Amino acid sequence: MTLYPKLILDALSTVTYPGTKKNLVESEMVADNIRIDGMSVSFSIIFPRDTDPFLKSTLKAAEAAIHFHVSPDVKVMVTPEYKAKPRPEAGKMLPGVKNIVAVSSGKGGVGKSTVAANLAIALARLGYKVGLLDTDIFGPSMPKMFGVEDVRPYAVHVDGRDLIEPVEKYGVKLLSIGFFVNPETATLWRGAMACNALKQLIADADWGELDYFILDTPPGTSDIHLTLLQTLAITGAVIVSTPQNVALADAKKGIDMYQNEKVNVPILGLVENMAWFTPAELPQNKYYIFGKEGCKLLAKEMNIPLLAQIPLVQSICESGDNGAPAATDIDTITGQAFINLAQAVVTVTNRRNKEKAPTKIVNTKG
Repeated sequence: MTLYPKLILDALSTVTYPGTKKNLVESEMVADNIRIDGMSVSFSIIFPRDTDPFLKSTLKAAEAAIHFHVSPDVKVMVTPEYKAKPRPEAGKMLPGVKNIVAVSSGKGGVGKSTVAANLAIALARLGYKVGLLDTDIFGPSMPKMFGVEDVRPYAVHVDGRDLIEPVEKYGVKLLSIGFFVNPETATLWRGAMACNALKQLIADADWGELDYFILDTPPGTSDIHLTLLQTLAITGAVIVSTPQNVALADAKKGIDMYQNEKVNVPILGLVENMAWFTPAELPQNKYYIFGKEGCKLLAKEMNIPLLAQIPLVQSICESGDNGAPAATDIDTITGQAFINLAQAVVTVTNRRNKEKAPTKIVNTKG
């Protein structure tokens, strides 16, 4: 009797792998390394991981199938190989996520991360499934704001891949590079390293089903922004600014970045942070220390919605530093302001999805 590869493959096509409910050949589990020497045959079967519960039974079934369908005299040597599923390609990541919202600012110091954290928590308070990614690789602040600086995410095995399990607090799934670096040491990475780390936090994490995936982006425009735009189809951007003229000038640049014809990400609206100062002992008083209604005027000028005006009160800074952002207490002025912001974001996102086509990732090759 002469052995040849098709005889072996035909026999293996009678073996069903329980993990896929298909046979070994259909499941593309037979490695391209069949070796035949007289009446001896050797080959590998590819499994997603070495802890596969069907590993031993599948190897035995493969050997038995060759003995039954080819000849009991064949000497079979079958070995396991392990191959994790590849990372999904750009644009097809996060299939369980309905809306991706980038929270951005033209400059630092306007409270963008505070707004992003509180928006995520407020959306969760409204009953939505929410994820929050701290994309500021060089200045991550979310672990501190959520009071989880000492937490270390662990790996889980999902669909043949080892994924990072996001930290969950206040109903929000959270990941940040801050979980993986020394918080007291500067992150000295070149642009490519930072962008690869960001891609891992997006594609190699178990985000699951989410209604809203909030991206806390770095201030300004950078490689990180380009990586996000090339990797994810962002539903829309929320621009944060103070009423100050210098901040408004930078906010315009942020708006322009997303409205660029190559990028074409809709602007969901503006958030005026630090709109006025209200002392705790005089809650009715408003002091416009950074100017008055600058974002309101900019929103009108650029024909985009003003989503919220967030007052500056001492507790908003303290609550973030203490790991309990303002939106965790909706009985406060700022807590209620962030709930109102979340409701506004839901409204404009639903309108955007109804009126505009889905965003496409940025293709720099075109």
